[in-house]
Amino acid sequence: IFMWTLLIILVLQITGAVLGFVFSGKVLRKSEKLLDKAIIRYRDDLDLQNLIDFIQKKFKCCGIKYYSDWSKNMYFNCSETNPSLERCAVPFSCCIMDTREILNTMCGYETQELKPWSAQNQIYINGCLDSIVKWGHQNLLTISGLALGLLVLEIFMVSLTVLLLHQIQSVKKIIKRTTQK
Repeated sequence: IFMWTLLIILVLQITGAVLGFVFSGKVLRKSEKLLDKAIIRYRDDLDLQNLIDFIQKKFKCCGIKYYSDWSKNMYFNCSETNPSLERCAVPFSCCIMDTREILNTMCGYETQELKPWSAQNQIYINGCLDSIVKWGHQNLLTISGLALGLLVLEIFMVSLTVLLLHQIQSVKKIIKRTTQK
């Protein structure tokens, strides 16, 4: 059972890698839709909010493709009917912060109304999807090396399992022969 489980995991990983490579455009579109839903639900789920904030801080980005993507969220939407104090804002994680300053969680307020050349002084204006893809391309060698290392380790584990299985069969044969005498 252990060997078959390892083999199934190995085949699934290889299949996933091949499909991800072949259908990378589709994966990108699905990721964009997923991020779009995440922006819409930003204030509804604290874990999701923390994840988005982490991504935006880590990759120094804002929104999916552009900072104006935050208009899709009902709290940050720029419509006249939006009564929220965060109307036309972006989350504080989009803000360009000086580490020596005190955290200003209102730094992104009214930035969606600004022109990009003006907004870029306060917030990151580039989207996170491009930043993540760029990071992936820059770290492709490292990611590939880790994946290859795991693949070799898994193949080694399957080989050891097969070897152990053969040894068990050999011991069973020896025991069977000695008990028949």
